[in-house]
Amino acid sequence: MEGPKIYGELFGLPITQTLVNTWIIMAMILVVCAILTKNMQKRPGKAQVIAETIVTAMDNLVGQTMGKDKMGFAPYMLALIMFLAFSNTSGIYGLRSPTADLNCTVGLALMTFFMTQFFGLKSKGLGGYLKGYLEPMPFLLPINIIGELANPVSLSFRLFGNMLGGLIIMSLLYTALTGFMFFAAVIPIPFHFYFDIFSGLLQSFIFTMLTMVFISMAMD
Repeated sequence: MEGPKIYGELFGLPITQTLVNTWIIMAMILVVCAILTKNMQKRPGKAQVIAETIVTAMDNLVGQTMGKDKMGFAPYMLALIMFLAFSNTSGIYGLRSPTADLNCTVGLALMTFFMTQFFGLKSKGLGGYLKGYLEPMPFLLPINIIGELANPVSLSFRLFGNMLGGLIIMSLLYTALTGFMFFAAVIPIPFHFYFDIFSGLLQSFIFTMLTMVFISMAMD
């Protein structure tokens, strides 16, 4: 199983397959958003109804998970789950999933980690923020610090492991079916359904939910 390809360099930095596919997926999301929000009216058409349904569903999810006082996080959470959903299912349309690269999942997990620390500090103040590490008992300070640092590790490796595992299995399956045109076209379909659609969308939901939970717990 080969890692992401390197297409060249820009200012001394490698242009990897993960980077290119990430930009392709972001472009796809922008196109979808542009189509769904084009010519918005008071009496919506089908595209606008779909867009409003998605936004309403995310607003409800954020409200139920984080609380009505944290609705300002809804746009970010919607953008996050859309990027993860498109990335995790990109194997269907022939792209190597960016989330099958540890660099991508670590970057996303670090965003969640720094948001958790920033908004926790902003919400509680420095004293309340530091006091949280001493609860319920001061001698648990080292364990609380380790637990906080473990969050981005678990977030990144959970997503990366699931997506890379599916990618490896599908690669092995296609390799085994090389030379069998009919079987190569039919047999992988249910595997794509599970690894790309079911598992991919499930992991998108889990990552986004954990992001919401970590941030809301830090603030409350």
